[in-house]
Amino acid sequence: MTPRRLPRSFFARPTLTVAKDVLGMVLVHHAPDGLTAGRIVEVEAYIGEDDPACHAAPGPTARNAPLYGPPGVAYVYLNYGLHCLMNVVTERRGFPAAVLLRALEPLDGLPLMQRRRVAHGAPTHRVTADTICQGPGNLSVAMGITLAQNLTDLLRATLYLEDRGLAAIDVSWTPRIGIRVGTGHKWRAVDARSRAIARAPSGRDYADSTG
Repeated sequence: MTPRRLPRSFFARPTLTVAKDVLGMVLVHHAPDGLTAGRIVEVEAYIGEDDPACHAAPGPTARNAPLYGPPGVAYVYLNYGLHCLMNVVTERRGFPAAVLLRALEPLDGLPLMQRRRVAHGAPTHRVTADTICQGPGNLSVAMGITLAQNLTDLLRATLYLEDRGLAAIDVSWTPRIGIRVGTGHKWRAVDARSRAIARAPSGRDYADSTG
């Protein structure tokens, strides 16, 4: 099928619905150093001020302001001062919710992804096709996503999501990982057939997330 950029109506829905449907969609970034794209295979939902793991739990702040904005906007933040993590804002303006992108299967620009990861200090065994975008911090490095992409409108920018007809057909839900609160919610959705989803030893994730 001809690739189709996802419209705002895709994101302006209940967050768990977006989390399920975004599996198999493709994240694309036309960066100055080249094009990269990957099929989304692992995400987590963070929903509202009542979700203790959501950045909106304390109420509106300067940092979490994108969560309260329109759907279809990128919320990128620095996690523990180390990793930039990318979320896509969902629901309606004024209701804070988002889907954290946790893992991709690379489709375009794998050599560029590898160079970025190695330049960022990754050992060679962590830059295979299965692992290069495994974990939200690694995903952002490989895709060239930084704090500069925070508040990007995914409908109009060079960073966007598109449908290439690769939707997941075997979706599994698990508790979110790498967090210490809100662990009772099964709000992590994965493409169960993908080899790129996180399977870290001892139940620990490769990059913590707080959504």
